[in-house]
Amino acid sequence: MNMTQYMIGVDLGTTSTKVVLFDLHGQAVASANNPYPLYQDTPDMAEEDPAEIFDATITGLTEVLRRGHVRPSELQGVSFSAAMHSLILMDKDNAPLTRVITWADNRAAKYAEQLKDNDLGMALFKNTGVPTHPMSPMVKLLWLNAEHSDLVAQTTHFVGIKDYILFRLFGRYVEDDSLANATGLFNIHTMDWDEQALSLTHVQRAQLPELVDTTYQLRGMKSAYADVIGIDPNTPFIIGASDGTLSNLGVNAIDPGVLAVTIGTSGAVRVVTDKPVVDPQGRLFTYYLAKDRWVVGGPVNNGGIVFRWVRDQLFAPEKLTAEQLQIDSYELLTDIAAKIPAGADGLLFHPYLGGERAPIWDANARGSFFGLTRQHTRAHMVRAALEGIVYNLYMVMLMIEGITGKPQAIQATGGFARSALWRQMLADIFEQDVNIPESFESSALGAAVLGMDSLGLIDDLSAVKDMVGVTRTHHPNPDNFRVYRELLPIWIRLTRELGTEYAAIADFQRAHPDPNAHIAAED
Repeated sequence: MNMTQYMIGVDLGTTSTKVVLFDLHGQAVASANNPYPLYQDTPDMAEEDPAEIFDATITGLTEVLRRGHVRPSELQGVSFSAAMHSLILMDKDNAPLTRVITWADNRAAKYAEQLKDNDLGMALFKNTGVPTHPMSPMVKLLWLNAEHSDLVAQTTHFVGIKDYILFRLFGRYVEDDSLANATGLFNIHTMDWDEQALSLTHVQRAQLPELVDTTYQLRGMKSAYADVIGIDPNTPFIIGASDGTLSNLGVNAIDPGVLAVTIGTSGAVRVVTDKPVVDPQGRLFTYYLAKDRWVVGGPVNNGGIVFRWVRDQLFAPEKLTAEQLQIDSYELLTDIAAKIPAGADGLLFHPYLGGERAPIWDANARGSFFGLTRQHTRAHMVRAALEGIVYNLYMVMLMIEGITGKPQAIQATGGFARSALWRQMLADIFEQDVNIPESFESSALGAAVLGMDSLGLIDDLSAVKDMVGVTRTHHPNPDNFRVYRELLPIWIRLTRELGTEYAAIADFQRAHPDPNAHIAAED
């Protein structure tokens, strides 16, 4: 009797940890999704509790093994994906001095702007591939040094969330080159910590994790945790890579010219190159995936989190009704939006509810509706919000096109890919066919495939082609993309015009904070 073999992909996300059990053909056998709060006590804060994420990870691993009825001998390995740009300060007893400061935290905005205004910022970008923005741990460290020097003085290690979890499981601080690349402290040309960035942030090498490749294996988990999970402590844990790069792998967008568009809580547009390609204008990131594979693209803050805001703030009664009827509230909203024609009868929405990274790289950016008339309804507003998210991604695509050439194909994934309206909207606005892979959890699958490669269970990463099926392809609707051609230039011009006032309104909001601004976001 042949023993079935399995691989687990763990995706440490912004608002939840997803754990997926795959067979070696890339088919999902069982999954678990455990949410945790995103703490936003002030408008610029975006933190998580590292202990809550650790618990979500242990719970998820335990759940999928139980649901999949997997014996310890059948599990070949566990491989990790993680959200980029997280930062935790650890003390001499290896206890956190801070919560997880996430990519969405904008408190370092002032220091990012100062760095942008001199040649040092561009020099660091060219060495690290990380745009100058408060998302970057390097910029966060400038803020912490200036405003929280007492915490920095107590810090013995600066780590990310995956480093923290693996330390608790294995007792070692290690970081893969992919996530290290995203810290802004890593030189993409030397594949080592960047001396200039370390000097600027006053960080010693000994305070950072040991650098390893994305296929590196850890073994010898602490027995207390192995017993809880129900796993052999010598099961290999493959360190894996960042969620963005692994999403490209997980949707089979690893060949030149194949564009991956992802919208989850946040979003991104990315393409793979065989060597690091740096945008001379500093607008796009360059992140390592694996040997001879680099991902060039732009991340956006405002994806599904905007849709959640629309649901919670504009459609609270419908949300309550959906919960009572046990139907998906997001599906209800997309059904409402689908009744409105493309272009929302001239209502435009800029989705910058949490500042923005690509394409404008402005932490002070704020959201707005433009073109409102008495004829517009809440249905128009939800349609405009969904379109605004895609307009923003389209701007990122134009930047990538200028660096790597026109995309030949688009693979779309993320929570939004469940929506037929959004998939068609993407095809119409981008004026290209959009392919939807079978797996919505692309980062978890990408992690599993990278783990299989590390363990020699597949010939190379191209084996993902046989694992990622296409459930459907959406073709552009000519009537719709003609409307979008008219509106997109207006939307883009408005983005530039509004940019002159973003700092002013953001300063006002900081000076007059809402005492009830705490938000606990759930996935």
